[in-house]
Amino acid sequence: MARRAAVPAGPVGDDFSFVSPVAKYVLFFFNLLFWMISMVMVAVGVYARLLKHAEAAVACLAVDPAILLIMVGVLTFLITFCGCVGSLRENICLLQVFSICLTIIFLLQLAAGVLGFVFSDKARGKVSEIINGAIVHYRDDLDLQNLIDFGQKEVTKGGLCRVGVAAGHPPRAGTPMCAVPRTPVCAVPSPCVLCPLCQAVINTMCGHGMQARGYLEASAFIHTNGCIDKLVNWTHSNLFLLGGI
Repeated sequence: MARRAAVPAGPVGDDFSFVSPVAKYVLFFFNLLFWMISMVMVAVGVYARLLKHAEAAVACLAVDPAILLIMVGVLTFLITFCGCVGSLRENICLLQVFSICLTIIFLLQLAAGVLGFVFSDKARGKVSEIINGAIVHYRDDLDLQNLIDFGQKEVTKGGLCRVGVAAGHPPRAGTPMCAVPRTPVCAVPSPCVLCPLCQAVINTMCGHGMQARGYLEASAFIHTNGCIDKLVNWTHSNLFLLGGI
């Protein structure tokens, strides 16, 4: 009777792996892609910080888009490094760190979404506080100014103009800051203005003196709907989309 060949007790070969090559290289490719993107984000953020004046940078450090870009870039770099090297080398430790980080981020996003709906009033107040803080430094930081202008044009369609006149503040024509008819401190940003000419050709003087006007009078020249209201309405209209994301 013929005998069976003995099966070696060790691994089949040096190239043997329990991990599917498709899953391995797909994970490696996407982590490598986001790893390179994160390095670009950090480089752009650092470059933007170095170009700014020191006094302006310190004054609006909490709302500086460059700082946010650097922080997100560094976090993404570290996480994708673990996923990239871990998948390529099949390093269990790095893959576990990568998995734990993604799980924590997912849970934080889920918790933030739930708490945002449960404590909607507090969340709305916090968002208003952040936006008001950014508006205070509108002229101090060009990056922040461009970000706010983009939000007014593309996202809220002039909704940030509520800070000032439409926020319920009374007309301030009698105060020193509005004593000069066209003083910039009594103005609103140019994207707030309804004037078609100002939309075609940017004129920073278009919004001057608007905060000295009453609500109804100003509504004929600028957008007076608040961005917070627009964001809340958009959120309520896209609950399923946000839940899927």
